[in-house]
Amino acid sequence: MAANSVSADGTIATAGSRRGGRLLAFAYLFVLAALILGVVAINWLGDPQAGEAVVRLTLSAPSPALVPVPIHSVAPQIPSTLPGAAVPAGGAAPPATVVPPAAVEPVRSGAALVADPALIETTDSGPLPRIAADGTTPMRAYAGLVTDDHHPRIAIVISGLGISAKATAAALESLPPQVTLAFAPYASDVQRWVSDARRRGHEVLLEVPMEPFDFPDSDPGPHTLRAGVGEDANTERLVWALTRFTGYTGVTNLLGARMLSDPDSLEPVLTYLARRGLLFFDNGVALHSAAPNVAAHTGVAFAQATATIDSIQTAMEIDRELSELENQARAHGSASGSGFIYPVTIERVAHWAQGLGGRGFVLVPASAIVSPKK
Repeated sequence: MAANSVSADGTIATAGSRRGGRLLAFAYLFVLAALILGVVAINWLGDPQAGEAVVRLTLSAPSPALVPVPIHSVAPQIPSTLPGAAVPAGGAAPPATVVPPAAVEPVRSGAALVADPALIETTDSGPLPRIAADGTTPMRAYAGLVTDDHHPRIAIVISGLGISAKATAAALESLPPQVTLAFAPYASDVQRWVSDARRRGHEVLLEVPMEPFDFPDSDPGPHTLRAGVGEDANTERLVWALTRFTGYTGVTNLLGARMLSDPDSLEPVLTYLARRGLLFFDNGVALHSAAPNVAAHTGVAFAQATATIDSIQTAMEIDRELSELENQARAHGSASGSGFIYPVTIERVAHWAQGLGGRGFVLVPASAIVSPKK
């Protein structure tokens, strides 16, 4: 039988009641410890309900690979916000670009021309391309080399360069020089990347932000050319993009399915490019693009992607699209494809290009397949 004890006030306590008291004391201590730990955790980690919502912008994922962020059901594009920084939700502008200084004499990167005063109009916005007094156009002056003129031609344009340093460096290291590279105008050091691309032999295009159908859910950034806003407004935005760097042969669209589907809005843009001696490359994002007809009417040098090679970002599907480009080139004499700087795209294009000559084709820059002016 369990022993009993007498407390100081004369009450009798059993052994069982003593154990219950100890358990109750332990429970109080446990609750107190939990509260203290909770306060410490909130002070250390922060209140999960407090603070401003932040969007982490990523064109390329943290290493090792780009994260596909499809915006259009037909072609992969850049995410609806631009990379490089954390900005408040709702869309702050990306860092301002560093406008190249005015060239007083021809500037080369290696053997390649990057800037020529004869081809530049100096403006308050920056260096604006123009046709030289002798008739030389920027498209011809900055064009990539064509080493074979006897086989069917295939042009590949890879876009999305100049914002993610890691992805851009990987593309420059891996892709053959005959691949045309398209640079977005938003990075602060885009001219440095363009100069490096030219030194390696690449032809360069400028990506001009244009309105997609689901704007502003998909937003190509500040200075987007918009359908229906008027010629003056779009020309001002176009000039901003054209003055971000030098050394490019022409322009391609960054998103832009809605803009490309509106001939009235597109015509002044292509007319302006024609007067500046630049080509326009339609990357195929718009299912019913008005660009071919408008280009023929305005006389701008024009080319259009006949395939988006990485709509499905797998090696097998990209290989299939590249093979289809060969079939098109064999049938029509030339073909062109567009892609994005996904790692799988870069790897498959580099592998495919190695055996292209042996299969009877030649890889050429975009300027080598422009439609003849009408």
